[in-house]
Amino acid sequence: DFSKAMSQAGTSQFQEVIRQELEYSMKVELDKILATAPSNELEHAKKDLEGFKKLFHRFLQEKGPSVDWGKIQRPPEDSIQPYEKIKARGLPDNIASVLNKLVVVKLNGGLGTSMGCKGPKSLIGVRNENTFLDLTVQQIEHLNKSYNTDVPLVLMNSFNTDDDTKKILQKYSHSRVKIYTFNQSRYPRINKETLLPIAKDVSYSGENTECWYPPGHGDIYASFYNSGLLDNLIAEGKEYIFVSNIDNLGATVDLYILNHLMNPPNGKRCEFVMEVTNKTRADVKGGTLTQYENKLRLVEIAQVPKAHVDEFKSVSKFKIFNTNNLWIALSAIKRLQEKNAIDMEIIVNPKTLDGGLNVIQLETAVGAAIKSFENSLGINVPRSRFLPVKTTSDLLLVMSNLYSLNAGSLTMSEKREFPTVPLVKLGSSFTKVQDYLRRFESIPDMLELDHLTVSGDVTFGKNVSLKGTVIIIANHGDRIDIPAGALLENKIVSGNLRILDH
Repeated sequence: DFSKAMSQAGTSQFQEVIRQELEYSMKVELDKILATAPSNELEHAKKDLEGFKKLFHRFLQEKGPSVDWGKIQRPPEDSIQPYEKIKARGLPDNIASVLNKLVVVKLNGGLGTSMGCKGPKSLIGVRNENTFLDLTVQQIEHLNKSYNTDVPLVLMNSFNTDDDTKKILQKYSHSRVKIYTFNQSRYPRINKETLLPIAKDVSYSGENTECWYPPGHGDIYASFYNSGLLDNLIAEGKEYIFVSNIDNLGATVDLYILNHLMNPPNGKRCEFVMEVTNKTRADVKGGTLTQYENKLRLVEIAQVPKAHVDEFKSVSKFKIFNTNNLWIALSAIKRLQEKNAIDMEIIVNPKTLDGGLNVIQLETAVGAAIKSFENSLGINVPRSRFLPVKTTSDLLLVMSNLYSLNAGSLTMSEKREFPTVPLVKLGSSFTKVQDYLRRFESIPDMLELDHLTVSGDVTFGKNVSLKGTVIIIANHGDRIDIPAGALLENKIVSGNLRILDH
């Protein structure tokens, strides 16, 4: 046992030496990169690299899954409230004064690459020529006009989306919404083998674009604080931010939740509210809220020990998942940021660059900070508040007659008889937005659809109706044209079907 203990001590000492060497090498490399910064960018680059250094330090300290599975408990009953209960309280007469304390923040760092688009994802057209950003501005403008309030919109951009977004913002200069932007940090990607940055200087254009990445939306706390915008908004009397992904079309300002925050029934305000919703089979990978060491804690699939992944995915044990719609007190962000007390697990995101080099990105997620805030709460909201558009299959749903558009908000059509959305799986021929648009002459009637699977070279004519379960499979080399006006109800279509003009 003595020799075992000695060898363990030796191993941990050895690991400590390696850790220190890695940190030292990283510091040397980062200093070299910083030395290339022009004077007008120096301050900014310094802040970014300091933030990265802290993250890298923690990455070297932490080993293995970051949760001890044995300590995970179900959250106490009152720590996740049903939305109905919060709505039942009604609204006060002075809802405008409550709204004036709110800031809407949209996470706008992502590109539309997964849908084959260049530029910011928020500029993809989703409904009647309106982009995600258009719909967001329309929603807030409608609020401000209806209640005579001044709710601003803040966009957290990344170095990937900032220029294009700023150019487009001029088109809203006459709308009744003040729009602010700030940039999330820019961190260096590191070589998976050497754990050193692949960047040689601070520039991030041309061939250097692959050297840098925005470190996930958990970066919001530091970059919002560093931008000075947080202090300005507090000085204006703002108290809460409502944060959500710009591609979640269900994430509109909810007055009942806001009222619950500002006028809590027990007199004690929550610093952090996470909207969760019930899992379906499609959401088994979503992060879930648990009780851990007497605090609410978000557990993501990446943190779960391999032996427990199936248990984590079970819909019966973990019934809810995080929508990433969050309500957070500004004063709490300021307090925790100044104490350096926001603790978020590190997500290690491996990537392979175009040239084949394996790199890793160290990231954090905004919801993971819930355990650092006081008096946190989950609210179990209807599924309608989670309507993300990640793929063209999602796009088909929001473009269809399943939804109607009113003042920038999408609501499920009253003509649909059941509240769930159909399951839609479009094949790889539909992945890119321009291919997808070319394959639909008009968006089919989907009010009575349960399930649609499309695979291969398939096109849809005008005014097609889809009902029940529809499966359309064109094998390799075949092509299927669904003719204009066709009604497909509980049908499987396969083989070749070509409609030719004569």
